[in-house]
Amino acid sequence: MRLRHKPWAGDFIAEQSEYAISNPEQYKGKWHEVFGNDNPIHIEVGTGKGQFLAGMSQQNSDINYIGIELFDSVIVAAIQKAVDLQSRNLKFLNVNAKDLAEYFAPGEIDRVYLNFSDPWPKSRHAKRRLTYKSFLALYEEILVIGGEIHFKTDNQGLFEYSLISFSEYGLQLKFVSLDLHNSEYEGNVMTEYEEKFSEKGQRIYRVEAKYMNGAIQD
Repeated sequence: MRLRHKPWAGDFIAEQSEYAISNPEQYKGKWHEVFGNDNPIHIEVGTGKGQFLAGMSQQNSDINYIGIELFDSVIVAAIQKAVDLQSRNLKFLNVNAKDLAEYFAPGEIDRVYLNFSDPWPKSRHAKRRLTYKSFLALYEEILVIGGEIHFKTDNQGLFEYSLISFSEYGLQLKFVSLDLHNSEYEGNVMTEYEEKFSEKGQRIYRVEAKYMNGAIQD
């Protein structure tokens, strides 16, 4: 997907300091203070335009959500949703996911969401996939013991790769759906991509993976 440059994006993000957190490294280990409560913190890596987290924040007022998005021209739409909804339990970081450990302390996050991540289909780009073992190690570092990854995609190849990656790392696969929208799963909140793909009749894949003691990290 080609991104449309928005020259005003930086200024907009700076103006919305209640929802877009600048210099997030200074809040490492202090995110509960940012939210003003001790509720669990869930993050979405690659939050895009924010439809998923906007819906989740409205559905679960007792959970704090943080969206991670690299592209400022995309995250502005997510921030605007939070502004419109006045979501007190929703924040955004315009940062690179590979630097998560700089922004969150060990055990500070309760769950990681990965929704419709870039599949990076070429084998030589496998290390860029958000379900590659180096990213799994990064998530484990910031998650509570027994923390979970919830992953959705329309890409069968990426889903199969991710199931193998999770298993080889030592994660427990708790829930696997090969056709989410025709399953008994309740409470699903769709992303923008998910709506588009499902309208075309494409199958949506989903898995919940839990970190276990003694995870394999070779």
